[in-house]
Amino acid sequence: MADAETQPDTTRLSDFIPYRLAITSNAVSGLISGEYHSEFGLKIPEWRIMAVLGDAGPLTQRDLVHATLMDKVAVNRACKMLEERDLVARSPNEADGRSHHLWLTEGGRAMYDRIWPNALSTYERIFAALTPAETAKLRVLLDKLLGAVRSIEGDLS
Repeated sequence: MADAETQPDTTRLSDFIPYRLAITSNAVSGLISGEYHSEFGLKIPEWRIMAVLGDAGPLTQRDLVHATLMDKVAVNRACKMLEERDLVARSPNEADGRSHHLWLTEGGRAMYDRIWPNALSTYERIFAALTPAETAKLRVLLDKLLGAVRSIEGDLS
């Protein structure tokens, strides 16, 4: 007989770790997004694009798809909305004429600089439930899982 602690009942959705990861991710994102949605009118995909550009600097939409793991349509829609609001600008990619580089405008950077401290504060309140060692271990485990997914995706292509 399998040990119940090592072999969860995979017929129960509540024991299915991918489901629990998705629910937890949605709860964390939802809590953080409540603040920037009500004050700045940004949806989660739009903030994700701004956050990645604010952290990494100019990127192509393909880079944004890879960095956020959002589908191309969601990235395209978010980028268009951010451009319409003059929060993101684009210029042709000299290396690839089919793509553009996107970056935060001055107004986009100012908004990012106002949102980021609030997002960080909410993150800190949530992660206060974990010890620093648990948080570090969670980072390692999430990196391993993402690496496994990307490896499997590579095998499928």
